[in-house]
Amino acid sequence: GLAVGMGVGQALLVLLAAYMVMPAKDPLLNICMDAKHHKTKPGPEGMLHDQCAPWKDNACCTANTSSEAHKDQSNLYNFNWNHCGLMPPKCKRHFIQDTCLYECSPNLGPWIDQADSSWRRERILHVPLCKEDCEEWWEDCKDYVTCKENWHKGWNWATGTNRCPWGSMCRPFSHVFPRPKDLCEKIWSNSYKYTTEHRGSGRCIQMWFDPAQGNPNVVVAKYYAWKKRSSPAWMEKVTPDTDKAVCALPWPVLVLLLLVLVA
Repeated sequence: GLAVGMGVGQALLVLLAAYMVMPAKDPLLNICMDAKHHKTKPGPEGMLHDQCAPWKDNACCTANTSSEAHKDQSNLYNFNWNHCGLMPPKCKRHFIQDTCLYECSPNLGPWIDQADSSWRRERILHVPLCKEDCEEWWEDCKDYVTCKENWHKGWNWATGTNRCPWGSMCRPFSHVFPRPKDLCEKIWSNSYKYTTEHRGSGRCIQMWFDPAQGNPNVVVAKYYAWKKRSSPAWMEKVTPDTDKAVCALPWPVLVLLLLVLVA
């Protein structure tokens, strides 16, 4: 009986050692989506342009993509920000930052979804955006004008770049998107989800961050990857639970279990 007990205990110790040495790679973490300009896997870039620079230590975008993201008439998607007149710089910087997050971030894995478009096989869906990021975006753009609520589709592409569809009117952002939530959720077909979570909470993705403090989205992706594995239906909730502590089985408990088995 003791020999059997020792055998089980030793086997568990071996498994535990393997678990400590080789943590399993989570398929939702540190990945790039399968889309038009993304690298196949994230890695350091010597130099990323201007607003994309925070991702340079570990990026899904190349230096060229980061540079194109800042152009008015970018070669990335031939998309024209100035379809209803000149977009003010304070507004445009949010769209550039949004593009940098989309192209460069390796922390969007929990929200990658299949896409049925000709130019990409994957997209992001319901990324929980921090309250401040969404509200500042809306505040800085509310006086700009646009003719469309969803910028993903429905444009007139006859000239090779997006123009307002025939019969549409240019209206102030604040009419097209009455609230920050409307802007963040509708403009890119629910790529983002408005949350009441704050920057630094570990519960929402930041478009804006100081790279000197590290990338705050790493821990957010880990939390939601854990949530997704724990509960397949978590995405259907309006706002994520914040009262549940995120933890695997603590080491002391595992060690106690092993001691009991070995004894």
